Amino acid sequence: MWFAAFLFILTFTHSAAKESSPPALATPADNSKESDIIQSMHVAVRYENDGTGTPEHTFQIRLQSPATAIAPSTSQSSTTPDAHPDAPDALSEAKEFYRKSDYDHALEKYRQALQEKPDSPDAFAGLTRVYLKKHDVDQADDTITKGLQVADSPVVRVALGEVYFREGKIGEAEREWVGVLNSGHKEARACLGLARVYSAISMNKRAATLIERAHQLDPTDPDITGTWIGRQRRSEQIKYLEERLAETNNSDAERRAGMQRYLDYIKARAKDPRGGCRMVSKATSGEIKLQRMLIDPTHMQGYGLNVMVNGAKSTLELDTGASGILISRSLARKAGLTKLSDDIVRGIGDKGDSKAYVALADSLSIGDFEFQNCNVRVLDRRSVMGEDGLIGADVFSDFLVNIDFPNEKLHLEALPKRPQEAPTNFALQTESEDANPSDDESAQKSGDATAAKSPPPHRSDPQDAYVAPEMKSFAAFYRFGHEILLPTFIGDAPAKLFMLDTGAFYNSISPDAAREVTKVQGDPDLIIKGLSGSVDKVLRAEKTLIRFGNVRQKIFDLTSFDLSSISNGTGTEVSGFLGFTTLRFLDIKIDYRDGLVDFKYDPSRWEH
Repeated sequence: MWFAAFLFILTFTHSAAKESSPPALATPADNSKESDIIQSMHVAVRYENDGTGTPEHTFQIRLQSPATAIAPSTSQSSTTPDAHPDAPDALSEAKEFYRKSDYDHALEKYRQALQEKPDSPDAFAGLTRVYLKKHDVDQADDTITKGLQVADSPVVRVALGEVYFREGKIGEAEREWVGVLNSGHKEARACLGLARVYSAISMNKRAATLIERAHQLDPTDPDITGTWIGRQRRSEQIKYLEERLAETNNSDAERRAGMQRYLDYIKARAKDPRGGCRMVSKATSGEIKLQRMLIDPTHMQGYGLNVMVNGAKSTLELDTGASGILISRSLARKAGLTKLSDDIVRGIGDKGDSKAYVALADSLSIGDFEFQNCNVRVLDRRSVMGEDGLIGADVFSDFLVNIDFPNEKLHLEALPKRPQEAPTNFALQTESEDANPSDDESAQKSGDATAAKSPPPHRSDPQDAYVAPEMKSFAAFYRFGHEILLPTFIGDAPAKLFMLDTGAFYNSISPDAAREVTKVQGDPDLIIKGLSGSVDKVLRAEKTLIRFGNVRQKIFDLTSFDLSSISNGTGTEVSGFLGFTTLRFLDIKIDYRDGLVDFKYDPSRWEH
């Protein structure tokens, strides 16, 4: 819930050879003497007739170490404002409007720049990016296609990669960006694009290096700076947001409101003396019973977990398509939670955003696990989809998450230890900024005896994914925040990206993706509801074969509705959901840290 053999190119850097020795990436390489030019990078996932897939890792890459990457450079990206001193005024104005997130005026000025100079690479690239910001992907595609015809250049190729990435063609995007850097052009946005690819495949150390490199090349690019600042200390984030909000500009109200909400939140979190979320129980593994969530006495809609919030009992639906913990207003009152800052919640549905707020729970107990000082979001309604709330599976991302639906159990286990890795202090990942270093040690300064006795929340430098020998059979997935996106085959069409979503009852597909493989028709009796209300127009796709990971299943009823709002929020094309009606038959293991998932199906469990 949102909140013959096939050769599929998946941009992935895991080693998954069938030998018994550890993968080549098990031990981080010393890159301190290497250049920053990416030579080649290519991984294929070969899908056989039985639906199994084997990643084949064949890349060659040379990257600077982080220290070298941020060293002063005499070369400048061609996308910096000073790279084209003779640029027409309209182009300079367009770039400034874009920097201020004033996309309507930027659109006007980029069009003017193209009228004055019809073969301007920067104008084509800039206009393409504005269309992407305005969520007009078709127009962005048309613009960059025309740009390639009349102004093919590294700048245009980088923008082409950005269109590919938004369209879910992550392998094609990667090849464009690698090609530009290999040609010797130090394009900052090519580094940013590759960082997005690396982040999606859980190669977080390399992603961080590339973001630093992009920021060094062009610190004025708003998209680069916005990504870079998210990795800095909380005080620097506050300063950046205050400066952006103080600017006089005509950026859209929704974007400014989002910045203000986040600023209010991190200020409130910085003032709170209790520190970050931490586990205070001694358990490092355990088993938790899954609770049936019923639509009526004979029909189930999903599974949940019993969760104590400040001692108040609740059952929260376990949802791989949700992030963090979302609870109802009534539960928050029972638990005595107080508001930290305002927030909004959005999900499936056509009714828009819902009001919410962020609160801090002193205690969260789930089975034998107890956590303190953890964020929860509170929906300003008496219930959340008729329940106490939702708990995203990503909150357990410090563990190997085993959702055993057939046996109605959730197993949490320690992740395989990387070579030479220090012991992990476990935490509940209820907020993404917990990964960022804070400016103080407020828990220690507060004199809180419990905080002093407990290990600090887990903090570490970004690490690249590691495929342990026992996980070589796992499938790779793209991770976008809490979202697990799996390459999925529908019929004979090329793979699309589908979200693993235990909170969605039905399997769903976008109308465009459905029309590639089957017929779709309206169904006035079919109702789809989400956190943002009902979906106005729902279609039904005819039966088809679906394949993901090592799973093959015939789907007889596939719901279809517009998923563009989900794709816009994710930043890449989400073509569908793998919902509860399929996932309930599987034993699923998720390694959020390394971007790996495994599915087991035991047909004997379902034979009658």
